[in-house]
Amino acid sequence: MSLRWRIMGATVLVVVLAVLISVAVGYYATQSRLGEFVDEIGDDEAVQLARNLSREYTASGGWNTADRALSEAGYSYGETPGGEGSDDGEEDHLEALHRDPVRVVVVGSDGRVLRDNFSELAPGQPAPDLGGRRETVSDLATNQPVGYVYVDVNREFLSSESHGFLNTLLLITVVGGAVTAVVAILLAGWLSRRITAPVTALTEATQAIAQGDTTQLPITSSDELGRMSEAFNHMTSALETQRELRRRLVNDVSHELNTPLSVIQLEAKGLHDGLQTPEQASDLIIGEVDRLRGLVSDLNSLAETDYGELGLTVEASSVSALLTAEVERWQPHSRAREVDLSLQISGDLPDMDLDRLRMSQALGNVVSNAIDCSEAGGSVAIRAWQEREEALVISVVDSGIGIDAEDLPHVFDRFYRTDQSRSRGIPGTGLGLAITRAIVEAHGGTATVESGGPGQGVTVVIRLPLATTLEG
Repeated sequence: MSLRWRIMGATVLVVVLAVLISVAVGYYATQSRLGEFVDEIGDDEAVQLARNLSREYTASGGWNTADRALSEAGYSYGETPGGEGSDDGEEDHLEALHRDPVRVVVVGSDGRVLRDNFSELAPGQPAPDLGGRRETVSDLATNQPVGYVYVDVNREFLSSESHGFLNTLLLITVVGGAVTAVVAILLAGWLSRRITAPVTALTEATQAIAQGDTTQLPITSSDELGRMSEAFNHMTSALETQRELRRRLVNDVSHELNTPLSVIQLEAKGLHDGLQTPEQASDLIIGEVDRLRGLVSDLNSLAETDYGELGLTVEASSVSALLTAEVERWQPHSRAREVDLSLQISGDLPDMDLDRLRMSQALGNVVSNAIDCSEAGGSVAIRAWQEREEALVISVVDSGIGIDAEDLPHVFDRFYRTDQSRSRGIPGTGLGLAITRAIVEAHGGTATVESGGPGQGVTVVIRLPLATTLEG
């Protein structure tokens, strides 16, 4: 069963259950409330009768005029119940109500029956346990109780008087529920189409991706479905970017492999033909093998960061000594490129817990890039200082070709190389800065790149938190 039909089925089921529950609850709640209403009628009637009987008893000095009070309320002993207005002009609130279901029994203070409108109890006999509401009848002159009046409304009265009302209410509720269910089904159909349309489009787009087509989904809302489509579009854009980066990687790695392999082949052939001495050929071959080993090392480092296996061997290290060693390591390369390489350290730098080899690899990637991107006569300056009590900052500033603003957000992306570096034949695969950032972040730091644009040079800033600083 499709998602659309499941949504419709679930919606219809919920609506039907809600209608049935509403009908049942409404019916029984109304029936219960009517019963409570009848009880309230009995309570009000008992209070009114007790008041009238108290007035008559006080006026006559006994029970001689009790029948008058009962008659005023619509009851009489031994006669067909009637009903007229009371002496004070109050209209009896039950005058329109049939009196047969209402039993009234008057009992004296001695516990003997005085009046019973149902004529089931004879006057003078001891009163049994009587149900209903009991109210005290008092002599208003002495404020002493002289008897009691019992009023009992038979609940079976509901079966005849309210049956029609309850049936009408039930019919109205059922019809209303049926109309609601029909409207709910129509809305469920519309809603299910609206919900499943983006899901269907997502399914088709996913199948298209499997065929190599990174299509984009239209975003028609700002709710969860809209955000899902937006996330899918971001994913397809990222996939397209990665696909382009992989294509570039193949080209770059092919170029990086082809150059040293060609040199090795030529030197080996020259050695074979006697055109090169073993010493000359071996020096060149060893250099190209080292170049290949560096490429393989970069690829391995990148794989380690992907799988979270970039293990660090941390030890107390002098940052000043580390930077000095890097300058010495890259001086020959900078001289060959006729680029001035300098080191500027501000103040005493604290020792830190570092993986010296990994940090040397990170700094080496940055310094070598800076040298390769600088023209003859240019400069590369390594600077280091402590930033308040928070971090140790290392910056590498070059006077090279610079970076376009549109390329800056991508310089740490793996395999990413700017068009300028490609057009100028600058060596590299676009892995160095990605590896540098991974190593710096593994130390809890950050790496950023700044550039004023083409021809304005590049500044790479590495910040390492002093939380890893060793005291003493």
